[in-house]
Amino acid sequence: MSVPTQWYPPVPDGEAAARVRASFEAAFGRPPDGVWAAPGRVNLIGEHVDYNAGLCLPVALPHRTVVALALRDGGTVRVRSPHLGEDGTREWNGDLADVAPGRVEGWAGYVAGVPWALARDGHAVRGFDAEIDSRVPVGSGLSSSAALECAVAVALDDLLGLGLGDGGDAGRARLAAACVAAENEIAGAPTGGLDQAAALRSRAGHALALDCRDFSVRQVPLDLAAAGLELLVIDTRARHSLVDGQYGSRRDACATACRLLDVPALRDVPLGGLAEALARLTRDGGAPGEELARRVRHVVTEIDRVAAAVALLDAGRIADVGPLLDASHASLRDDYEVSCAELDLACTTAVAAGALGARMTGGGFGGSAVALVPAGDVEQVAAEVAAAFDAAGVTAPVFLRAEAAGPAGRIG
Repeated sequence: MSVPTQWYPPVPDGEAAARVRASFEAAFGRPPDGVWAAPGRVNLIGEHVDYNAGLCLPVALPHRTVVALALRDGGTVRVRSPHLGEDGTREWNGDLADVAPGRVEGWAGYVAGVPWALARDGHAVRGFDAEIDSRVPVGSGLSSSAALECAVAVALDDLLGLGLGDGGDAGRARLAAACVAAENEIAGAPTGGLDQAAALRSRAGHALALDCRDFSVRQVPLDLAAAGLELLVIDTRARHSLVDGQYGSRRDACATACRLLDVPALRDVPLGGLAEALARLTRDGGAPGEELARRVRHVVTEIDRVAAAVALLDAGRIADVGPLLDASHASLRDDYEVSCAELDLACTTAVAAGALGARMTGGGFGGSAVALVPAGDVEQVAAEVAAAFDAAGVTAPVFLRAEAAGPAGRIG
């Protein structure tokens, strides 16, 4: 008997805006000042290198987090969401004057942290009411947290007249930096900036080549349909968290390796000098030396794979990116050790079923995988992955089609 596949389609902007607007009016007894949305993202390649000044290649998803928002006098913030609080929390009320590191728990930190960061940057902020809805699955590794931050950021930027969202890429880069500060310092998740750049600085029909040394970007054409390909995202539903210590421990290992190698960032270890660097870490790193060497090997080779992928996309050779995805997953699994059984099963099954390549995407320890698949084979690949999960006795995956979407902005 065949195993059914579960698909998670995006909601059209008009429908999403109407729904969240109605929820806002029911909750707060007045219409919102507008509705804004920000996309989730899938990282095509370049994992765990953003905090190492490396190169990444994310793609914005058509799946978005939507916020209806209205300003208020004073500093009170009231936020509601029908589903964000996995602990049962559906609303948060607070005052901007009380927002500080360690003071706001759970998903509300991603919201309250944004005006806190904007105020720290010298912008005048006010309280607000907000209703949030999301089509970015939480815990999937598709950056639901950054989508939430960035939707709030473009709303506040628009209503407060900050001029960053419509000030070109430089202004959006400043908004992204504020969202990173909110996530790192208020929500307590030590992410590196990839997700916020993808949500705010992407362009429809393109992947975003992001250089995390200076956070410069280049739009790289990604016409999957013309190439007869699709990006299939497999949400394993093995939930991950960026605040559980595993993510932070990888950052700490990279920082330790930089000290031992006397480099500002692992980006400064050249591929040609990798063998020497690994030998040095193994010799001088004490008991953790072998583990540090594996972590460094992943980062240095992953940065090289991103550069190779960008070159292939520039040349219109999208299908040839497939083997780089496979190599990336092997490195993340074996050297960085951030995969899990469900992610490995998703990738190996997808490739065996006809995908040109597959890898885990996001922080790891659960979440999602991405596979590059001939367009005519997507349904079959998804069916075989679902069957493999069923045979393994694990929770059924959910599938998304990843089309290169546009950035955060006003939708109503």
